[in-house]
Amino acid sequence: MTRLENWLEEARRLPSPNRDERPAGVEVDLLVIHGISLPANAFGGPWIEQLFLNRLPRHRHPFFAEIHGLRVSSHLLIRRDGELVQFVPLEQRAWHAGVSSFQGRERCNDFSVGIELEGADQVPYTDIQYRVLCRVTRQIMTHFPAITPERIVGHCDIAPGRKTDPGPAFDWKRFRAGLEEPE
Repeated sequence: MTRLENWLEEARRLPSPNRDERPAGVEVDLLVIHGISLPANAFGGPWIEQLFLNRLPRHRHPFFAEIHGLRVSSHLLIRRDGELVQFVPLEQRAWHAGVSSFQGRERCNDFSVGIELEGADQVPYTDIQYRVLCRVTRQIMTHFPAITPERIVGHCDIAPGRKTDPGPAFDWKRFRAGLEEPE
C-alpha cells in the first residue's frame, strides 16, 4: 500500500467525479459498509463502475432510467471475486451515505469512509469478499484510529427506513472475527 490518503496500491483506480473535500477540521471516525448490485441481484458487468463514473446508460435497463442523473460514489468497491476498485481517495468525501445520521451527527459522508460490496441483501457474500474487506478495514483503521470496531456500521444503520444494505445476508459476526485475525 502506498500513501493511504490517496489511493490503495492494491486497488484498481477509477476516479469518480462524485467527490469533494471534507469540511475543515472534521475527523474521519466512521466506516460504512454497503451492498450494491446493478441491476438488482445481478452481479458482474460494468454497471456499478458506470454508475459511480456518471456513465450508466439509461436505455440498458428500466432501473437505469429511474436512477439516471443520480450522482453517487463510494471510496471502495469489493467485487464478488475479491477485486478491489477505488473511486475516491480516502482523505476526500465520497457521496455514499445520502441522508444519514450516526449517534446524532448528520451528513455521515463528512466523517466516514464508504465500502461497497457487490451483492444483495438476501445473497450471501463471498469468502474472498470477507477476506479483502477485513484486510482493507484493518488498513483504514490504522490510518484513521478513531474508526474502532464500534464505529463500523451498515448503510441500514445510518439511514434506517431508507436503506437496508448490506442486508441480512451480511455476516457481521464473521466480519468482526476476521478483523481480529493477524494478516
